[in-house]
Amino acid sequence: MTILPTIRFLDRTTPPHIITLVLITGMSALNMSIFLPSLATMTDYFKTDYAIMQIALSGYLAATAVLQIFIGPISDRYGRRIMVLGSLIIFLIATIGTLMAETVEAFLFFRIMQAAVATSMALSRAIVRDIVPQAEAASMIGYVTMGMALVPMVGPMIGGALDEAFGWQATFVFLAIAGLCTFTLCYFDLGETVAGKGVSFRDQIKSYPELLSSPRFWGYVLCAAFGSGAFFALLGGTSFVATTIFGLSPLWSGIALGAPAIGYAIGNFISGRFSVRMGVNRMALLGTGVTIAGLGLSAILTFAGVNHPLNFFGFCTFLGLGNGIMLPNVMAGSISVRPHLAGTASGLGGAIMIGGGAALSQIAGGILTAETGTMPLQLLMLIVSIAAMLSVIFVIWREKRVT
Repeated sequence: MTILPTIRFLDRTTPPHIITLVLITGMSALNMSIFLPSLATMTDYFKTDYAIMQIALSGYLAATAVLQIFIGPISDRYGRRIMVLGSLIIFLIATIGTLMAETVEAFLFFRIMQAAVATSMALSRAIVRDIVPQAEAASMIGYVTMGMALVPMVGPMIGGALDEAFGWQATFVFLAIAGLCTFTLCYFDLGETVAGKGVSFRDQIKSYPELLSSPRFWGYVLCAAFGSGAFFALLGGTSFVATTIFGLSPLWSGIALGAPAIGYAIGNFISGRFSVRMGVNRMALLGTGVTIAGLGLSAILTFAGVNHPLNFFGFCTFLGLGNGIMLPNVMAGSISVRPHLAGTASGLGGAIMIGGGAALSQIAGGILTAETGTMPLQLLMLIVSIAAMLSVIFVIWREKRVT
């Protein structure tokens, strides 16, 4: 019988309360999405091109991808607490920097520094694994990651409302206040759960050849990269589509961004109910199929002349729904290919997935013009979603061939 550690709220000599873990995960998700309705406004403010301003998202994602590789082994050695608190301090400094920036180059520098807060997203799951056994970990992680599912629904709405009422700077003032509150909570509640254990970064690097030589690992990871890449491409183009093409206010742009998040939450529920019964491959195939059906129908309607926000954003619900079904399963598949390398597979797979998303978000920002309308972005999302399905089909074919 496993004895669980005692947890006392606001006692940093014990492991953190689940409320703290939910909030630090939500803080990371909030920072990624809250400013998106303001991208077009910020483009005008800094007198630059939308594709340049788009680096605020793609550069942030690229930095997050790099952190995915390093943060696990570093926190294994030096501890979770110091890494979370340090990352929040860097985030606060960077957020103040974005408010003081007078040029787009300075703003983007500090914006990319804000990616330090993504440390909390990765370490919240690691902390859960530190303090509870595997059977309880899955359930607890489910609660912790609620922040990632719920915040993208309300974050852009908050950002859009703040922009409309006070200007885009108000969004970053809100982030600074939220970051300070989160830091204070972590300082008093986040007790250390591990130090001096785990896999070193050198050992992690040594395990890369075994992992990267697995075709099934690549199939799962590429499915995740392409599938989530369609969503990141949407994030990259949403502000331009909503503001320039459809003429929506920042508030309505934020509300429109909630559509895929609603679908993602429903997809996660479906995945939790049926993954064990159907298996990860069939669920991933179903998820990619749902995405392709929704995005394909939306593109057909646009081609037929139906250029309306409900057509574009409404069908993006299917993108969130498909990813909600697909992503948990391919992520589970990727870490099960080599069970003894699960931690390395999680970090490396996450880096590839988010890195691919960074590239696609930047491409999305560069291909859109008022003259082309939404079609280039719709086709980009549809093509990479088809690539995600082909990746799953490859995994299924590979497994049949091996067995």
